[in-house]
Order: sequence, then C-alpha cells, then structure tokens
Amino acid sequence: MSPRRRSLLALPVLALAGCHHDLSPQDVSVRGLVPDLAFTMIDAATGQSMTGADMRGSVTLLYFGYTHCPDVCPATLYNLQRIQARMGAAASKVRVLFVTVDPDRDTPALLAQYAALFGPNVTGLRGTPDALYALARRYRVVFSVSKAPTYTVTHSAAVYVFNAQGQAEFIIAGLDTPQPDLDGIARDLRGVAAE
Repeated sequence: MSPRRRSLLALPVLALAGCHHDLSPQDVSVRGLVPDLAFTMIDAATGQSMTGADMRGSVTLLYFGYTHCPDVCPATLYNLQRIQARMGAAASKVRVLFVTVDPDRDTPALLAQYAALFGPNVTGLRGTPDALYALARRYRVVFSVSKAPTYTVTHSAAVYVFNAQGQAEFIIAGLDTPQPDLDGIARDLRGVAAE
C-alpha cells in the first residue's frame, strides 16, 4: 500500500483527534473523542473469548491488520517491540491486541504464531464478521478485503492506546515509516502507564 493511500485511510481517525502539545508528533490525542475499549473477540492462541474488560489494569495497544501483510503490519509490530524495549519497567504494563481483518486466511494457529513473533504480550484476535465490523466501526477503522481478481487487503494503520481503565488516550500514526519517533512514543506510553 502506498504511503499516500495509508495517509488517506488514516484521515477519518485524525480528523476527530484533539490537540495535545506534550505528545510526540506521531501521537495524536483522542482523549474524550474515542469510545472506551470494548469488544468481544477470540484469542487465537487459547480459543477463549476475550473482552475489553479483560484488559483493565493494562495499557492496551489496539491494532488492526493481517498476517499476510507484506510491509505495514510487520513494520508496525516490530516498531512496537522496539518502543517497549525503550520503556524500561513500564513495558510490563503494556498489552498489544492484533485484530485480524482477514479471518478467512488468518486461521487461529497462523494468527497465534504470527502474534508470538512480536513478543509474549501480543495477542492475536479473531472475531465473527459482525464482531469485526462492529469493532472497526466503533473505532472508525477502515479496511477492505477483495478476493477477485486478486486477493487484496487494505487497512488503516493507526495504533490506538488505551489506559488501564480502558479509556482512549492517543493514537500512534506512521509506525511503518523509515524513522519513527520511538523515544517520544515510548515516553508517551510511560506517561500512560504511570497514571
């Protein structure tokens, strides 16, 4: 997906964002503008149902993607790993939820294996089509899956950050760019973890 296309897909989210001057330029405050963390999905590794309430007490990073993604998803998840490495002890409070937008190909086994590549605190989530669309609609995430003439998946690439009470704090944009502000984002996440 071209950088221009990724930017256009992020516009619906960024248009809603407020301004918070203390954040990294890559982080956009959505405090009070985005609903609290709420979902019911299946943890690909355990097969058990997981809800937003299960995340209480953790700083939760919510990201939508798919395992066959050639560039944006692996770069984003890898950079989330690098950010957590810069967070010190506060990283232990972070959970990453990777929601597949391509459940037809992302089997539970494949999704669990893929999520594990990016750290033990990354959980791959799958949902019914209704649950997936409801969650995407709740957070204004744009995605599409076209199976013909070629199998093509597009998705917005923002990472949503929720505090330990499940309230939205900010979104992280552009983690697939060549030089993301890893230190600034780590500082912002440490701030959320300390609340």
